[in-house]
Amino acid sequence: MKKFDQLPARLQNDAVRAYYDILAHKRCSLFFKRFFDLAVAVCVGIVMLLPMLVIGVVIKCTSAGPVFYRQVRVGRYGQEFRIFKFRTMVQNADQIGGQITVGDRDPRITGVGYFLRKTRLDEFPQVLNILCGQMCLIGARPEVPKYVQQYTDEMLATLLLAPGISGEASLRFKNENELLAASNDPEQCYIQQVLPEKMRINLEYLLKLSVWYDIKLLVQTFIVIFKHH
Repeated sequence: MKKFDQLPARLQNDAVRAYYDILAHKRCSLFFKRFFDLAVAVCVGIVMLLPMLVIGVVIKCTSAGPVFYRQVRVGRYGQEFRIFKFRTMVQNADQIGGQITVGDRDPRITGVGYFLRKTRLDEFPQVLNILCGQMCLIGARPEVPKYVQQYTDEMLATLLLAPGISGEASLRFKNENELLAASNDPEQCYIQQVLPEKMRINLEYLLKLSVWYDIKLLVQTFIVIFKHH
């Protein structure tokens, strides 16, 4: 971890300091968390290499646009990076609609994209982000800069760690799209209701952090994927 006085100015507040001090005493857990992430990412990358190549070809043959969707997200210490995901929407979907997906059948989602989202296969390329040190297996999902601007001082503590592919908040809000679709104003619903609750759960994760807890959440993630498909 960086020294507290080396963090970006916005993160140098009393609320973040409380979580920083807790994580500073978990250096061993953080080391093994990174080791575990790398080991799993390498194994998944090897096992999924051929399937991902096939998925890439199918995406390219069934809709116009690139294979990957490289949206800018905010990572550890507030640094921006581009996330790797298989493209599941039509090209330039951000210009057609908002930055959140509303409903199970958002019209911007392609036929292949719908299948990839339901099976979570669209997330697998993020093993590349893990190998680059930008993400981890379990943690707070990386938000776009627009929503990070809505963070309170305490919420900023989630930026002390690299964001995750999955996590407790992701599991609890697995039906987030349907929740937003039921709202008259999905954007405000996300900012005022969904985001604060997800951040509360993500802050709790910082207190519970351990490799064993990560393994538990990873197993729960696979159970949810296979249970619903």
